[in-house]
Amino acid sequence: MKQDLQTAIYPSPIGPLLLEADSQGLCRCTWADDTSQMQMPHLASVNDTTTAVIMADTKRQLDEYFAGSRSRFQLPLHITGTTFQKQVWQALAAIPYGTTRAYGEVARAIGRPTASRAVAGACHANPVAVIIPCHRVIGANGKPVGYAGGVTRKLYLIENERR
Repeated sequence: MKQDLQTAIYPSPIGPLLLEADSQGLCRCTWADDTSQMQMPHLASVNDTTTAVIMADTKRQLDEYFAGSRSRFQLPLHITGTTFQKQVWQALAAIPYGTTRAYGEVARAIGRPTASRAVAGACHANPVAVIIPCHRVIGANGKPVGYAGGVTRKLYLIENERR
């Protein structure tokens, strides 16, 4: 485990988010519904100001996003994934605020037109939900399907961005 890893729970309007950051960037932002059973990793020492600043910036930008005053996150990310996952996550980050794309559209955007299901898998593996907006990806029928945080949250995020 990284020694400079800092963990916090962010109380979003639709449920808690588990945040993890290290001195290189935000590593995790995932829905954490049952935090009472969660083992919290080692917190960064107070001397690790870089990690503390990243965590404070993440919380501030999430506050702004949920308040409707931020449409794009500007945070350093320190996430890992396969080459394919990273391609998908980059395509997700390019989906404009307040809009949605079908899984097939994302697959075509990365040059893999038959990879809709693989795109869905990469969305599910997204380690920084909300920050990389996998909630903006919907089914080909226009319905909000397949979100790790649940369809109710997905609908909230989509509607919050459309306001």
